[in-house]
Amino acid sequence: MRADLPHTRRRLIVNADDFGFTPAVTDGILEAHAAGAVTSTSMMVHCAGWDDGVRRARATPALGVGLHLNLLVGVPLAAAPSLTDARSGRYVPLATMVRRALLGRIDAGEVTAECEAQLAALADAGIPCTHIDSHRHVHALPVIRRAVAAVACGRGLPLRRPVESHFRAGGGLTSQIHRGLIGVAWRVTSIGAPRTRAADHFIGVSMQGADRFAQQLASAIDGLSPGTTEIMVHPGRVDDALVAVDGYTWQRERELAALVSPLLRERLRRDDVTLIGFRAL
Repeated sequence: MRADLPHTRRRLIVNADDFGFTPAVTDGILEAHAAGAVTSTSMMVHCAGWDDGVRRARATPALGVGLHLNLLVGVPLAAAPSLTDARSGRYVPLATMVRRALLGRIDAGEVTAECEAQLAALADAGIPCTHIDSHRHVHALPVIRRAVAAVACGRGLPLRRPVESHFRAGGGLTSQIHRGLIGVAWRVTSIGAPRTRAADHFIGVSMQGADRFAQQLASAIDGLSPGTTEIMVHPGRVDDALVAVDGYTWQRERELAALVSPLLRERLRRDDVTLIGFRAL
């Protein structure tokens, strides 16, 4: 093992989002972890795969588990009128959430209470939380950003900084627009927000849905900058519960195939990159 200087060392967190979303998604994440590719995951609280996810997270202590803050699927654990539909009590769709955030119609106290409630659910389930991120990156939105950052600071937890390098190549036009919008939102909401810990670099949004995901993943690893990089992935199997609530389905199986491939396994055996979890930050 070569002895790199601290400022030149390249460390990599491969974090799989959506653990506990549905049992099939959890299946895929654990398969990628068993293959040695996924070092960390983020768990959704009280979704269709919650009970199954709790049992399997407890049985896999080597896999660090963070909170995948969910403000979009199902119903909140705490009272949250500004985040939900008044008639159904369910979370509003992403477009409505964005509009409310931009118009200042989201209550920061409700976001704080919901984030704390979801963290408490993990703790009550016996799952130590290693970090915080969010479903569809809603923690980059106005009001939500400050509230979640304050919770992360108060608990000493890293909070994902979902800003990719401007030169990062990736998938199609949709993913590139998504990457750009998230980056702008993050920079704007950084003004006055509590400072939080995070990996030095982030990659992931631009690769979602990419036709050549395996090649782009390998290229991203080859091109890692010095310091710690988080690569966000979404491996999974597909079940009816997933199809009912999310449009990212078969793409998860393509990501899983890349993550468990012998080619990637061989790439990760080289001594130029150190695989870590968020506990090592």
